[in-house]
Amino acid sequence: MFEMLKDDIRAVFDRDPAARNIWEVLTYAGLHAIIWYRAAHYLHEKDMPFFPRLMSQIARFFTGIEIHPGAEIGKGVFIDHGMGVVVGETTIIGDNVTLFQGVTLGGTGKEKGKRHPTLASSIVVGTGAKILGNITIGNNVMVGANAVVLKDVPSDCTVVGIPGRITRKKGKKVTGISLDHTNLPDPIAEKIKHLEKVINEWRKDA
Repeated sequence: MFEMLKDDIRAVFDRDPAARNIWEVLTYAGLHAIIWYRAAHYLHEKDMPFFPRLMSQIARFFTGIEIHPGAEIGKGVFIDHGMGVVVGETTIIGDNVTLFQGVTLGGTGKEKGKRHPTLASSIVVGTGAKILGNITIGNNVMVGANAVVLKDVPSDCTVVGIPGRITRKKGKKVTGISLDHTNLPDPIAEKIKHLEKVINEWRKDA
């Protein structure tokens, strides 16, 4: 557990340009939430009743971030700012995932069993995005701000809009972790621009 916490702290320095020193990083609400989660998850795995949920609620009170102790979270996870982030009970998060404020990894109803999303590795989920249901998000995916994702997303894609629409970045694999989730392609907007171009050409020929 302590090795994973080292990776979580390292992730803050790697992905937050405002992180200047360890003392500042130790004040981050997102890091606090992860620390509380890892302790609660350890107790949850030991089948200890009550206390894991109590710890998660205490963490929610102090950080504004709610992570169910039953969720499975890999190493190097970074929650930036984090207020309003919700991670459901059967959520699985891989390594080196970044969640911005207002993200929900939730269910879609009262179904039993696995009912929350599975996120692979090296994923960035933008501000206010919702990923709902027992779906899988592949490696190296970027989810745009306020997107609502309800279906599986293959690796090396970007997702934008409501409901989430999949686009590929020039057909090339996304390498590394890019936090630029403000300049994601929008296929609907691109099609509208294309239609406007065609209409204007028709008008010139008329």
